Amino acid sequence: VKTNSGRVSPARVSRSQLQGQDLNLRPQGYEPCELPGCSTLRNYSSTGHIPVNPTFRACHTIRGASPRLATNLGHGGTATVSILVDDYHKHYGDTVAVAGITFAVEPGEILGLVGPNGAGKTTTMRALAGILTPTRGRLAVAGHDLARDPVAAKAALAYVPDDPRLFDQLTVWEHFRFVASAYRLAPGWAARADAMLVRFELAEKRASTASELSRGMRQKLAIACGYLHEPKAILLDEPLTGLDPRGIRTMKDTIREHAARGAALMVSSHLLSLVEDLCTTLLVLRKGRMVWHGRLADLSRAGDGRTESLEDVFFRLTEDARPEPAGAAGEAAP
Repeated sequence: VKTNSGRVSPARVSRSQLQGQDLNLRPQGYEPCELPGCSTLRNYSSTGHIPVNPTFRACHTIRGASPRLATNLGHGGTATVSILVDDYHKHYGDTVAVAGITFAVEPGEILGLVGPNGAGKTTTMRALAGILTPTRGRLAVAGHDLARDPVAAKAALAYVPDDPRLFDQLTVWEHFRFVASAYRLAPGWAARADAMLVRFELAEKRASTASELSRGMRQKLAIACGYLHEPKAILLDEPLTGLDPRGIRTMKDTIREHAARGAALMVSSHLLSLVEDLCTTLLVLRKGRMVWHGRLADLSRAGDGRTESLEDVFFRLTEDARPEPAGAAGEAAP
């Protein structure tokens, strides 16, 4: 329905409204669900009216619940999702970094965010973290709108960028104390921090300053600090950077454990093997637009019944990022 401010609220909109004179209430990128008798809306990609996930015929609601979750709640239902991105645009002058993407991440879901360089992955994560202000669109974390309630949204979120900035003169333990103070954590935080020191092989570095840590240890500390306040939504940008094999395994295990406890996770990485191993759903961006969103298993099925590798699918979807076949440049040489 239309609010006093003229914006469309997250309430369901009836099919009669959509087919009648109130078509102006329809949010951009949404159309009526195709299933008979359903009064909810279905989400489309920003161009061509192609379903974001052809496997799901219905129905994304205005609240952003996935078809799978809506089905669990009863057809046409809505749900509070942990991460909601609705018609997100980000422009830098005449440059369009992100052009109207819409998706949601449910509790327990691990979403892989992939795309070529410059596709808009980090721009999207930084907006969800409250670092960038959207040019247009709605972003929410754990039910808190980032524009209207930024403190509550950020309190429910952890964001670890690809090059995390630490306080060089603080010790490892002082980083935990700082995070505990910033989030006003209950006294039990110290036991969790001690356990993470052991888990991430940082116990011997407890009194070391960040400036004394290796790149991999700095990465481990940033991730452990992100986990400390038990966030409901976790954004990880290239989380394996600098990690040794043991650290990689620990990182993967902790991602799965947080998902099992109900956190929603977004993992952005150029390591497609990591995405294929960890993620339950996938979002592919190309030049700021969403070209695919859905279950990883559905993406790998080719039209002729073959199963494609994620790498093959990635190049097929991103097209101009397709590598030149080996030897193509030198075929004319003797």
